[in-house]
Amino acid sequence: MSAIEDLITELSKLPGLGRKSAQRLTYHLLQQPRERVSRLAEILLKVGEQVRACAECGNLAEAELCEYCADPRRDPSLICVVEEPSGVTVVERCTEFRGRYHVLGGRLSPLEGVGPESLRIDLLLKRVDSGSVREVILATNPSMEGEVTATYIQQLLQARSVRVTRLARGLPVGGDIEYVDGVTLAHALIARQELR
Repeated sequence: MSAIEDLITELSKLPGLGRKSAQRLTYHLLQQPRERVSRLAEILLKVGEQVRACAECGNLAEAELCEYCADPRRDPSLICVVEEPSGVTVVERCTEFRGRYHVLGGRLSPLEGVGPESLRIDLLLKRVDSGSVREVILATNPSMEGEVTATYIQQLLQARSVRVTRLARGLPVGGDIEYVDGVTLAHALIARQELR
């Protein structure tokens, strides 16, 4: 196998990149100055060596604790549970959440061989059992696997003295009701709020 083919093969393994996209990216990189390609390779190596899971929440970190767990201004009694580190970034964009996070490292998917033991659920339970957590917000994706994961965690937390909430789902701001799928509309109806 040639070096070009090796690169195409490796890039096509990345999420969202099929073989054609990987091929385009490979040829784009080959047209760049050698210094730029070397810099990219150095950064990839650096990230691989320095970034690891936060010891507390599982988010990406360059130190033992991520920036959110290390921040004393954040409320440690409020935990937002997300599937992947990218979920932390999404929640942070809203600027409303001032608690801490718990990254599961995926979602339950028996068909793909992902059971509870594959996720960081046991570490979430330890955090809750420490007695310092008053609320757990389940922010898993609204997919079938995300719903199953949220339900499973909710059932585990029922016996504990902690409030368990789920992100509200419904109609997007600025969206037309005629283009909304049935499941989203059903969730919006169930989670409707009284106007005051």
